[in-house]
Amino acid sequence: MSQKQILLESLKEKGFSNKIIGAFEKVKREDFVPENLKERAYEDAPLPIGKGQTISQPYTIATMLSLLELKEGQKVLEVGSGCGYVLALLSSIVGKDGKVFGIEIIKELAEKSKENLKDCKNVKIHLGNGKNGLSKEAPFNRILISAAYKKIPEKLIGQLKDKGIIVAPIGNVYGQSLVAYQKTNGKLRLKKEIPGFIFVPLVE
Repeated sequence: MSQKQILLESLKEKGFSNKIIGAFEKVKREDFVPENLKERAYEDAPLPIGKGQTISQPYTIATMLSLLELKEGQKVLEVGSGCGYVLALLSSIVGKDGKVFGIEIIKELAEKSKENLKDCKNVKIHLGNGKNGLSKEAPFNRILISAAYKKIPEKLIGQLKDKGIIVAPIGNVYGQSLVAYQKTNGKLRLKKEIPGFIFVPLVE
């Protein structure tokens, strides 16, 4: 079995949906990691992508995608979209009628991810501070924050549709819980919390 097949089998065993497994199967992780790490692309581990940032561990990403409860045709924002790998997975899951937006503060990563995703017609990447979200494209059905922060930024709550779901690693630099909230009547209601993760902090 190839490394990729081993990874896919491991995600299947952990009970992730066919939709999520299908996205991991379709998207080539090696296209999103630096040249010198390509042979490690399918390790179930985070890998450095430069500028102090990482591409998250596949298991962690699958967990976040699962918490988002994505459906075809939805409009999704990822804050801290890095190299664009998660954007490609989101694009695959929401399908051609869905829309995916990434916001990345580090210029080199935003430019590299645009290059990586030039064939994904339903993905747009913006350079900016993710804490402010993307008001001109709001509201979103789903928002994913892919970097650690102490709480959900207010502006992002305002850009989430009612009944929408926001997923983020919340905590301090030493460790976070992956948290899913649903917005009900303008307020966030906790849906699920999974402790024991470590993400790079949100760059401001």
